[in-house]
Amino acid sequence: MKKNLRLTKIFSFMMVIIAVVALAGCNSKTNEKSDKGTSNFSNITIDTKFGEVKIDKEPKRIVALGWGDAETALALGVEPVGASDWLAFGGEGVGPWLKGAYKTAPTILGTMELDYEKIASLEPDLILDVRSSGDQKRYKRLSEIATTVGVPEGGDGYLTTYQQQVQIIAKALNKEEKGEKLLKDIDVAFENARKAYPQFAGKNVAVGAYTSEGWGAYVTGDARADFMTNLGFTNKKEIEKQAKGAFYIPVADENLELLDADLTVVIPIWVDKKEITGNTLYQKLPSVADNRAVIIDGEYANAFSTGTAPAMIWAIKQLPPLFDKALGSGE
Repeated sequence: MKKNLRLTKIFSFMMVIIAVVALAGCNSKTNEKSDKGTSNFSNITIDTKFGEVKIDKEPKRIVALGWGDAETALALGVEPVGASDWLAFGGEGVGPWLKGAYKTAPTILGTMELDYEKIASLEPDLILDVRSSGDQKRYKRLSEIATTVGVPEGGDGYLTTYQQQVQIIAKALNKEEKGEKLLKDIDVAFENARKAYPQFAGKNVAVGAYTSEGWGAYVTGDARADFMTNLGFTNKKEIEKQAKGAFYIPVADENLELLDADLTVVIPIWVDKKEITGNTLYQKLPSVADNRAVIIDGEYANAFSTGTAPAMIWAIKQLPPLFDKALGSGE
């Protein structure tokens, strides 16, 4: 009888062990399934101007060629192995707002003119060209190298918005939750700025540029113009009427009054700031004469022009005080 009791205890103990092992196995399978669910690329489909792009495996070697695509990927926690340096930052090709974001510096590639052999030598498994020209030949050539995510419908001519850029790249990298948070952070930053500077609302603005080829102005769809409207300003209607699907319009010297507004913002591009301040026609603009004009250069201009999520969050903290000062001095 004692022997039977002992056998019963051993049997019961073994059943407990089996149950624990089985439970552990179930948990392991559940966790395994959950892990696969968070890194599953088999169902990712992205709509672009060039049709649907399917990504069926996690990309490990990403090349980011579109304007600000590399910064967007970095902000989502992914380091490109190759990137375009559109604003000639040098070094790792990103602004100071992302200093130290790379653990391994990328290979810096071209912008509008690409060295396709150099890109291919990086052996990318995903190419990002989300904010770019939307050129069919460029896209076709890149697609021959690796899966390429190009511009969205209507994104030709670098008109991909920062929201589209974040959403598309986040989806391509399976980082949609991070993408949503990034966009929310920008919305909150702009909302706080509008509350801090309610005087911007209802004021019209002209965002211009001066290059070695002359004057120009930015329209809605460009990162600079959109930045100002997100602060509460209205882009000057006379400028908008001349947009014709471009993000930038040339402004002849004889029509420079087009840049006159409640606030005039001008960026020197590859020219010295003095070429603007010393320009007689510029000096005669009413907004300039009334000190309601701001010339943005250096890091400020780069952040303003880059138009990526991290650059904008940085710029939202830096630029509104300059605009407020200009508007105040004109009263």
